[in-house]
Amino acid sequence: MPYPFAMLAALLALAAGTFAFRLVGPLLWARVALPPRAEDLLKTAAIVLLAALVATASLTTGHGAAGIARPAGVVVGGLLAARKAPFLLVVLAAAATTALLRLARVN
Repeated sequence: MPYPFAMLAALLALAAGTFAFRLVGPLLWARVALPPRAEDLLKTAAIVLLAALVATASLTTGHGAAGIARPAGVVVGGLLAARKAPFLLVVLAAAATTALLRLARVN
């Protein structure tokens, strides 16, 4: 039964690697100085990556489009978040919007 041992070893190696990456970041932050242009690019890259993740998660399902209900919920949640609404209200309004549109058979 080497398979469970290999799975456990891989899991432990990935956990150790993740922990090491998370530990090294704060330790090296003060020692490594990036040029201001690189810092700006990294900030922009983080925003673009987050926007791509939101777009992928809200606009697609499987190999096709998600329809109207889910993106509408994301838009409602985004608008409330932009207006600094409480997080619970943002989540509930987004979920309610999606649920009501699906209840009305708007996909």
